[in-house]
Amino acid sequence: MRALYLNQLLVGGLIMATEPLLAVLLLGELGFAPWQYGLAFAVPCVGGLIGSRLARRVVARYGQHRIIRTVGTLRAIWLIGLAVVQPGVVGLATVIAVEFAIIISMSLYNPVLATYRLQQTPKDRVVRTLSAWSIGSSATIATLSALGGLLAQATSPRTAITVAGLAILASPLLLPRRPDVDRPVTERSARVSTIA
Repeated sequence: MRALYLNQLLVGGLIMATEPLLAVLLLGELGFAPWQYGLAFAVPCVGGLIGSRLARRVVARYGQHRIIRTVGTLRAIWLIGLAVVQPGVVGLATVIAVEFAIIISMSLYNPVLATYRLQQTPKDRVVRTLSAWSIGSSATIATLSALGGLLAQATSPRTAITVAGLAILASPLLLPRRPDVDRPVTERSARVSTIA
């Protein structure tokens, strides 16, 4: 669970840290119109609906562990694509494609992770666990966004996005390698359930 927690913090924090950098890059350096910037982030949101609707069927077919490993890895590979965005229609299409891939991966992964986390957490610790994940996520996003801004100031927004895109590639190392995540509950959770 700790490794999955750190993975989630790293992935979510680095993805969100690039958002203000993208605003500076797209609206400033590359000269995108505000409506293009809005379109670049509105269209990919359809991926959120697709991913969340597919989650149950995909887990039923491939298993929880396989989805956590595979889709957890897929979440990490797209971000580096934002570092090569160019002006014009091609650049706009690149942002839409990368954001769509990130969003569909995240929306497919998050329900599977949430289910696994609840299965592995004893009932008397669910609230504390969810609170810790939420607080940790917010703190990590704030910290990495600030660091990204400092790096962009010292170098450039594109460089800071590149660093985030490369750093996130290490996140799959924190995903579980053993297939024991396919078990519905751990023995510990089962004991707690029996006692309760």
